[in-house]
Amino acid sequence: MSEIEYIELQTGLDPTWSVIWLHGLGADGHDFEPVARQLGFQAAPSVRFIFPHAPVRPITINGGMNMRGWYDIKGMAFDREEDRQGLEHSAAIVRDLIAQENQRGVTTDHIVLAGFSQGGAVALFTGLRLEQPVAAIIALSTYLPVASSAKDEYSSANQDTPIFMAHGTEDPVIPLVLAQHSRGLLGQMHYDVEWHTYNMPHAVSSEEIQDIARFMRRIVN
Repeated sequence: MSEIEYIELQTGLDPTWSVIWLHGLGADGHDFEPVARQLGFQAAPSVRFIFPHAPVRPITINGGMNMRGWYDIKGMAFDREEDRQGLEHSAAIVRDLIAQENQRGVTTDHIVLAGFSQGGAVALFTGLRLEQPVAAIIALSTYLPVASSAKDEYSSANQDTPIFMAHGTEDPVIPLVLAQHSRGLLGQMHYDVEWHTYNMPHAVSSEEIQDIARFMRRIVN
């Protein structure tokens, strides 16, 4: 089991569902704790939210500064100069968290993988390669990493996993066109993608949270 710190939030006793939510570059697990509270889940069915803190690592695009990140960003063309090793390391962390939830009685098909920006890229990278189906993948303000190898590496186990993708039309960090291209690639591979755009920058809006809540209520029941 990977040693990683995380925040845990439960909506009731003995959770039967879990959500592993990955933050963006430079943030930490506290970032999406308030969002989880706004989703409106009650005591039954009980949901356990897990917000891991990414490892601290040097980030090339930020002058090698050490900060929390799921993988290195080497330049503005981060969908081309990709840190495959960092992605694999973070995917292993997510797999360990899934295994931990399995040991606590939550089956993999009752686990949602969610993430924002870098965290969303890791959620997609990990979830679509898992040998067991997850309940859903939520990918916010992000893109499909290592897309060139997608068709060769993705597992058929998650072919029917619903995916929620959302992006800001004014995002200056991850361009909307890149997210749209990622959505198109997933569609070509016959994944079920629910797509939303919002008039916002690299952020999360109240309207988006409402749409996430509606999506998750269809899954968690």
